[in-house]
Amino acid sequence: MSYGDVMTSKAPRSARSVERRAEILRATLEVIAERGYRGASLAAVAERVGLTQQGLLHHFPTKETLLVAVMAERDQWDAMPGTGLRLDLLGQLVEYNAMRPGIVQTFSALLGESVTEGHPAREFFTERYEVVRANMAQVLRAEYGERLPSGLTPERAAPLLVAVMDGLQYQWLLAPESVDMPTAFRDFLTLLGEDPGPGASSSGSGSGSGSGVSGG
Repeated sequence: MSYGDVMTSKAPRSARSVERRAEILRATLEVIAERGYRGASLAAVAERVGLTQQGLLHHFPTKETLLVAVMAERDQWDAMPGTGLRLDLLGQLVEYNAMRPGIVQTFSALLGESVTEGHPAREFFTERYEVVRANMAQVLRAEYGERLPSGLTPERAAPLLVAVMDGLQYQWLLAPESVDMPTAFRDFLTLLGEDPGPGASSSGSGSGSGSGVSGG
């Protein structure tokens, strides 16, 4: 067999592997939606795609690596094309998340675990937050310009916006009857756009220290 024959024979297998991984990710999302974070076992996903658990591990060696891949895929699906993300659309995203508790639960559980050293999701979330903070700064700049009504720069306000979005998810997951996540987020956007008045302190509101990362 020639070198060209070897390369030709490998190409279809590579394409099949990519297709299989995509199928596994779709199946994992379905299982999460049906059973939640804890119910999304490797065995359940393997059964859904017609693989043995060992066969699944060939593509994703641990449950954590599988779930991180699912979260990355979810980010791709949720992404707005080009510079289409606006402040009002963030409210719609929060409403959408309220309709998929299994995905939000998985994201929140992985995020909480990722703060420990050596966790497989740590790098993913560290890099993700850098991009998200930069994207939120762009959204705020498009809405308010170089200063919000409070006097904060978009770069200083961006971590607060991200913290509210993710923090509300935890509260909502723990007490969905008590916490109306979309309404609470809209209330925060109202506060964000309010002028605190002449007596409010704006110390340290000089030039922001944005990450400079341009999100996709």
